[in-house]
Amino acid sequence: MTTNEEEIKKSARLRKIMQVMRKYHFVSNFYHQTNPQAICQALQELGPTFIKLGQILSTRPDLVSPAYIKELRHLQDQVKADSFATVEQTFEEETGKKINEEFASFAEKPFASASIGQVHHATLKDGTPVVVKVQHPEVGKLVNTDLALLRKAVVLFKYVPQDIAVVDLDKVIDELSTSLLSEVNTLEEAKNGEEFYTLNNGDGPILVPKVYMKYCAPKILVNEAMEGKSIRYRFKQPNDNDQEAMTVNHEIATTLVNNFLKQVFVDHYFHADPHPGNILIHELRPDESAKQYATTKHHEKTIYNTTISYDQQEALPNYRIIYLDFGMMGRLSPAMANSIANIVITINTKDTRKIGKAVLNVCNRTGEVDENAFYKELGAFIQPYFSTGLGNIDFVKMLYQIVQLCKKNHLQMRGEVTMLIKAFGTLESSVAKLDPEISMLEVAQSFGRRYLKRNFNWRSALDNNLVNFFLTSKAIGKMPEKINELIDTFVSGDAKVDLQYKNEQRVLKQIERLMNRFMIAIILAAVILGSSLLVQGTPADSHIYRLGVSGYIIAIIIIILLVVTEIIHRWRNWRRKR
Repeated sequence: MTTNEEEIKKSARLRKIMQVMRKYHFVSNFYHQTNPQAICQALQELGPTFIKLGQILSTRPDLVSPAYIKELRHLQDQVKADSFATVEQTFEEETGKKINEEFASFAEKPFASASIGQVHHATLKDGTPVVVKVQHPEVGKLVNTDLALLRKAVVLFKYVPQDIAVVDLDKVIDELSTSLLSEVNTLEEAKNGEEFYTLNNGDGPILVPKVYMKYCAPKILVNEAMEGKSIRYRFKQPNDNDQEAMTVNHEIATTLVNNFLKQVFVDHYFHADPHPGNILIHELRPDESAKQYATTKHHEKTIYNTTISYDQQEALPNYRIIYLDFGMMGRLSPAMANSIANIVITINTKDTRKIGKAVLNVCNRTGEVDENAFYKELGAFIQPYFSTGLGNIDFVKMLYQIVQLCKKNHLQMRGEVTMLIKAFGTLESSVAKLDPEISMLEVAQSFGRRYLKRNFNWRSALDNNLVNFFLTSKAIGKMPEKINELIDTFVSGDAKVDLQYKNEQRVLKQIERLMNRFMIAIILAAVILGSSLLVQGTPADSHIYRLGVSGYIIAIIIIILLVVTEIIHRWRNWRRKR
C-alpha cells in the first residue's frame, strides 16, 4: 500500500472516530460520567482497539464511576479467529521456525479468541502440554494507528462548541495507552509470568504456569497448560450441613489473602488483575495424591538473638489455586510498601487522624491541603467500614469514593497505590463470596501483627529510647531557666503571637483580588475624570480632545474586560461546585 493510500485510510478512520464520538456525545458523557450505555455503544462501533480500551477502563475504578464499570464489563470482543495458515505464518515470521518443528501436536482450531490474539492447545516434543497465544497479525499496527487518531480526535473536539467546557482527556488516554500497549507486547507478559512464577509457584497450594521463553516472541506466548475451573464455581455458598465445603472455602479465601499480602509486602510485585477468570481451582485426582506432600514451607526461628531459617515439609490440601494472565502487574518500591503497611497497621487503631497521616504519605499534593478537614472527612467515610464484613462491601464504589475524596482535598493517589487498591478490591470480592464472614479489620490486624514482628528491631528501638530518655532528662534540668526566659520575653513586650485560621490562604487571595479591583477602579475613575476635563471646551480637531477621547475608549475597554473576566470567574466556580 502506498503512503498516499495509507493517509487516505487514516483520514477516513479519523472521520469515523469523530462521527461516532459526536453521535454519542462521547467526550461530554465521559467527562461528566453520564450515560454509560452510549459510551459502550460508541466503543462497540469503533471496533477491537476501542473495545479493549473499554475493557481496560472497566478495571480502573479510579478513572470511572461504578455505573461505568458495570456497563463496560459487558463489552465483548467480536473478533473472528485467524485461519491456521495465518497462525503458521505469524509463528514462522516471529520465531524463524515452523510449528511442526517445535511442537509434537498443535490444535488448528483455537479454544479462545479475543481482540489481541487467540489461544491454541499444543504439545511440546517432550510431551509437555502447553497453551500457545498467537497475536493477530495486524493488531499492533492497528492499535498504534487508532491510539494516534484518538488523540487527534480529542484535540479537535476542543474546538467543538458543545464540548468546549470539557477538560482535556490526554492524561486518561496516556494511562489507557500504556496498559493497552503493554498487552500488545507479548514478550513483556512472558517476562512478567516468569518473575511471578519464580516468586509464587509452590507457595502452599499456589501454582503458576511455567513460561517457556525458548518458544516466546513479540507476538507468541507459550505457557504450561494448567488444569482447573474458574474459582466462580465455589462462590455458591454451601449449606450449613456441608461443613467440609465451608472449611475448604475458608481455606482458599485465607490462602488467597495471605499470598496477596506476601506479593505486596515481601515481593513488592503483585498480580494487578486477579479477577475470577484469572484464578483457577484444580481438585487433585486420586493419581495426583502424591503431590500433596511435594512442597516445603519456609520458617524462621530466633534462638538467643540468632535467626535460624529452615524449610519444613508440610502436607497440602487436595486442591491447587492457579494464577493466570500476567499482562497487568504492579510493582512497589520498598519505601512505598512500608507506607502502605503503615496504613494497614493504623487501621487497627481506629484513629482517623493517624490513618489520615498515613494516607497523605501515599498521595501527591496537587494544591493546598487543609489536613484537619481531610481527617474529618476521611473519618466520616471510613468509620462504617471498620466492622463491615467483606460480603457487604462494594469495593468498586469504595475505591471511587476514596479517589473522589482525595481529589476534593487536592490530593492525588499515586498510580501504583491506585492499582494496588483496585487489585485488592478485585481479589477481596472473590474472597467475600467464598467466606463473607472474613472482615476487613481482621485481615488488617492479622497482617499488622506479622508485619510488626518481622520488621520491628527491638535492639534499635531500645537504643533510640535510651537516647531520647537521656536528652529528655537534660531538657528537664533546663526547664526553670527556659520558663524564666519566657516570662522575661512577655514582660519586655517582645512576645509575638502568630495566629492562623482555616482557609487563610483562600481568604487572603480574595482580599488581594478585591484590593486589585479597587485600585483599578480608582485608576479608571481618574482616567475618566481627566478625559472629561480634557474634552470639555476643547476643539474636536485638537490633540488634547483626541487624547481625552482615547482615555474614554481605554476606560470602556478595561471595564468590558473586567466584566467578562468576572463572569468567567463566577461561571468556573459554578461549574466546580456542580
